[in-house]
Amino acid sequence: MDFSGKRILVTGSSRGIGRATARVFLDAGARVAINGRSRQATDTCIETLGPGTAVVAVPGDVSEVAGCEAVVNRAIDLLGGLDVLVNSAGVAFFETIEDSDEAIWNATINTNLKGTYFCIRAALPALRADHGNVVNVASDAGLQGETGLTAYCASKGGVVNLTRALAMELAPAVRVNCVCPGYVDTDMVRRDGIDKTEDPAAEERRLINLAPLKRFAQPEEIGQAIAYLASAKAINVTGTALQIDGGSTAGQ
Repeated sequence: MDFSGKRILVTGSSRGIGRATARVFLDAGARVAINGRSRQATDTCIETLGPGTAVVAVPGDVSEVAGCEAVVNRAIDLLGGLDVLVNSAGVAFFETIEDSDEAIWNATINTNLKGTYFCIRAALPALRADHGNVVNVASDAGLQGETGLTAYCASKGGVVNLTRALAMELAPAVRVNCVCPGYVDTDMVRRDGIDKTEDPAAEERRLINLAPLKRFAQPEEIGQAIAYLASAKAINVTGTALQIDGGSTAGQ
């Protein structure tokens, strides 16, 4: 896939799936705006990716509308337009409903769903002008329920249906798709989930066994799928929720 000359904003690209996705686009010739909540996070990511004219920093918190608008507008200014918006910023709290509270609900919905919605809204004029497209990062948890992830499931289910609704509303000018990964080998899964359990090794085995293919996906695999949906090869694809879950939702 060739993205030479294309201008890409990847929110939440200071780590995990977002950073791997930024690398895929850079390797394909794109110019990429890197987003994290802090300048330190974006600068550290850029050092990892390799600083240069192909990478710009657009730090900011996309859990608030003002933050979404600031990040998107700064990316458009620095890149001179926008061809692809990837909404990858996300959080997960591995808590039951009894152990959750309003703060957990708000942080999850605001980052995962509200941030996706308002980043797209802010990017729309540039995307329409450049016949661009959007790829959202949802989850297999947006297609099925999972114990201990109720707020996350609600947020990602919202992202899936938001993708479908906007694909209809914005066609034919702007394509909108999403990917639905299962468990991916990222610091969020390990640090915020596995490592907090009493037996991390047993928890890792349990999560791996949820999918018929019995493996975690690697972040780069999700990045490649995102790049496909953003590319000209997917010119007739919109409203799709692409499952990259090792078969975890195959029986649904």
